[in-house]
Amino acid sequence: LSGKLAPELLGAIAVAAYSYMALVPLIQPPIMKALTSETERKIRMVQLRTVSKREKILFPVVLLMLVALLLPDAAPLLGMFCFGNLMRESGVVERLSDTVQNGLINIVTIFLGLSVGAKL
Repeated sequence: LSGKLAPELLGAIAVAAYSYMALVPLIQPPIMKALTSETERKIRMVQLRTVSKREKILFPVVLLMLVALLLPDAAPLLGMFCFGNLMRESGVVERLSDTVQNGLINIVTIFLGLSVGAKL
């Protein structure tokens, strides 16, 4: 959106968004501690039922179909989320899943930083 409305601000907006995402683990705990009581934080949730492998695999597929029908502009972004979930849950592409979770994310982060830096 900022690329169309204010392309000169794209780099600064990307840096602000990425910085916020990186700082969430530091920002969130004190806020959660301030908004909940100690007894609420001590509550341990019990899993009601075990989720089957079939449900774990069907969830991203059904979700993506619904989103593609209702919000087609959001489909590519959610599609990548669903693809990652499907890769992890299917277990068929274990090596590829490990690569994506570890090595590839570092490379993508470097390229993101280079492209944002080029826009500044």
